[in-house]
Amino acid sequence: MRKGICVAGNMIVDILYPTAGWPKQGELVHILDGITRSTGGAVCNVIVDLAKLDPALPLYAMGRNGADAEGELILSRLREHKNICLDNVKCEGISAFTAVMSDTISKERTFFTYLGANAHFEEADIDWEKLDADILHIGYILLLNALDQPDGEYGTKMARLLHHAQQRGIKTSIDVVSEASDRFVALVRPALKYTDYCIINEIEAQQTTGVLLRDASGALKRENLPEALKQMKALGVSTWAVIHAPEGGFGLNEKGEYFEIDSLRLPQGFIQGTVGAGDAFCAGVLYGAEMKWPLDQSIRLGVAAAACSLSEPGATEGMRSAADAMRLYQKLR
Repeated sequence: MRKGICVAGNMIVDILYPTAGWPKQGELVHILDGITRSTGGAVCNVIVDLAKLDPALPLYAMGRNGADAEGELILSRLREHKNICLDNVKCEGISAFTAVMSDTISKERTFFTYLGANAHFEEADIDWEKLDADILHIGYILLLNALDQPDGEYGTKMARLLHHAQQRGIKTSIDVVSEASDRFVALVRPALKYTDYCIINEIEAQQTTGVLLRDASGALKRENLPEALKQMKALGVSTWAVIHAPEGGFGLNEKGEYFEIDSLRLPQGFIQGTVGAGDAFCAGVLYGAEMKWPLDQSIRLGVAAAACSLSEPGATEGMRSAADAMRLYQKLR
C-alpha cells in the first residue's frame, strides 16, 4: 500500500506581472494587462502537480503559512485536491510572496521574494510520530532561513532534519533555489549526506559541485553532466542524482547507470510561461520514485510534466494526469 509523499518547505503567493521586455538598470518597461495571483513555492507547485498526476496518491503538505488573505488563498488552492492533507500546515504571521516578472518577449522570468512565515519553518514544526509517508521532499534549500542555519553536528539544521527522516525509514528528497551566491557549498552539501533523491537544475548543480555545466556562451556542457552527477553521489546522494535543464533531464541511479532524456520538441506557440517548470519536472521524477519506476522512466515523466507546465502561464494549470502527460511525451518526443 502506498503511503504517499510529503512535500515540505516554501508556500508562496506568486503575483505574475507580464512585461514588455526586461529593463536595464534605471530604465522603465511597461507591465502589461494580465496580472494574475497564484500559489507557488515547492509545496504548492510540487504537491499540486503530484495531485494532478495521480488524484489517488496520498499527499501531505507541510510548512509555515501566513494567517492572512494570501495564506487563505494558498489553503483554498490546496483544498481543491481531496488527496492533499493539510494537517501539517501551521498558519501564523505574514505569508511569503513573490513578484514574478515574466518577460513576454524572451519568455524568461525573474523573481523578487519576501520570505514571510516560510523563513521560520523548522524541525520542531514536524510531528514525526504522525508523519507516515514514503518520501519527504523539501524545497527550497537557501530559501528556508531557519533550516539553513548552521548545526554543529550535521552542518545545517536541514541536514539534521533529513537524517531524522531517514532514521524513521522515510526516503528524503531535496530541491534548491537558484541564486547568485557562494552559499551552495556551505548549505547544500551538508544536506546531500542525508538525501536519497536530489533533483536540481544545471545552475544549482554547477554551484554545488564546482563542475562547469554552462560555458561562457551559455551552451550546456553535456559532456560534463555525468561528472557533476557523480560528484553529487560522492557528496552523499544515496539513490538518484538528477539534473534538469531546458535541454532535458539527466540522471545517475543507485547502480551508477547514467541516463539522458532530451526535452520534447514543442511546436511554435506551445510555451505560454516558464513559471513552475522545474517543480513540474521534480514532481514527475518523484512520482516515478513513489511508483518504484526505474530512473529513466521517471525522468521521461519529469520531461513530460515540465512540458505540460510550459503550456500555461501559471505554475500548475497545465499539469495533466500521468497517463496524459506520457501521451504528450510520445507525441512530441
